[in-house]
Amino acid sequence: MNHNAPVSAPPPRRARGIVLAGLAALAVLGLGSVLFPLRRMLMMPASRCMAFQWHGCYDTFNGVVLMTLVTVPLAVLVAWALARRRRAAGVASAWRLSLAEVGMVHGTVPFLWLTMMPGAGAGVVPGRFSLVPLRDLATMGVLGIVGNLLVLASLGFFAPMRFAAVASVPRVLALGAGCSVLVETAQYVLRLDRVSSVDDVLVNTAGCVLAALASRRWWRRTMPEAEPVRLRDGRPDLRNVAAEAEPVPLRGDRPDPRTAVGPDPGAADGLGRRPTDTT
Repeated sequence: MNHNAPVSAPPPRRARGIVLAGLAALAVLGLGSVLFPLRRMLMMPASRCMAFQWHGCYDTFNGVVLMTLVTVPLAVLVAWALARRRRAAGVASAWRLSLAEVGMVHGTVPFLWLTMMPGAGAGVVPGRFSLVPLRDLATMGVLGIVGNLLVLASLGFFAPMRFAAVASVPRVLALGAGCSVLVETAQYVLRLDRVSSVDDVLVNTAGCVLAALASRRWWRRTMPEAEPVRLRDGRPDLRNVAAEAEPVPLRGDRPDPRTAVGPDPGAADGLGRRPTDTT
């Protein structure tokens, strides 16, 4: 047995699956380590949420966070289904686009739900607003600032990965500021017994931009192109590439003779004769 023979590398699909499985395992361990200290807080509304009771579950912070975590497997399943459909259609970066779409929705809707929760005096107390920058930061506290940073963080992280039109820092800044202004305006118009503050807009926008910078490596630059058909070992199938090639047209719609594929000089004609055959 030759021990010096080089070991063949695993197929690309298999290697990719191993890497994804490892990342998933690390993500589960990290999420478990974060949620373990919060298990008591999250289990308080569990009975009401499992009974689909509105009061005590969907109108509380703990209940919304719990339902967000419980629906993570469903979100992953939806992303897998979308990616599989895109791969079958030959779309490039199918997993990245699918995860971006699901991540934007699953990571943003719960926080918007929390910000739009009405207070005790909703509908009775008139709308209030604060337009002095940095005045309300002192009253937010650490938890309030972190919460405001996370409101649009998923949108900022995943939107440039999905849409090339917002794949720049100024556009992400405009997107975050615009969405935050809409939320604060809705709080004021609907009289939800909340203060529409300009500091909320600043912190929400900052969280959106910071999250976008964290995902800058995977921003979408161009429109996706169809992937070539691949063989079982992961190599692209190039059998039909030459057949699809077309000559480059010159001015006047004439083909370029330098790139046009002509007849083989050594090929036989219709009578079976070759140019080198003597008559």
